[in-house]
Amino acid sequence: MVQSAYDGTDFYCDVAIPDPAALDVVHEDADVLAYHHTRPYWQTHLVVVPKRHIRSLTDVPDGCADVLAALLRVVQQVARRVEQECGAASVMTNLGAYQDSEHLHVHVHSGPRLRE
Repeated sequence: MVQSAYDGTDFYCDVAIPDPAALDVVHEDADVLAYHHTRPYWQTHLVVVPKRHIRSLTDVPDGCADVLAALLRVVQQVARRVEQECGAASVMTNLGAYQDSEHLHVHVHSGPRLRE
């Protein structure tokens, strides 16, 4: 699992997508990667990311409807699994200054917060 500090701007294009073997992957296909967060904020914390670079949910290039549909299908599958296993799940994405990596990604999490 990737544990070292990352100081770039796109962890997903730079680290996660090129080397999924270093992650605890729960889903991977041609369009989407889903894995357990490398530095979780919640007891259960997964990340779902499109393999195509899309900056954020509010900055989606034309012609990406198929990628967004694939992303949403995987988010739904991962969230359903977390909800079944933990009894509850939250699904969120960050925008602007809240977005620590400049690549669209969706957090699926449950349980107590582990850190700030």
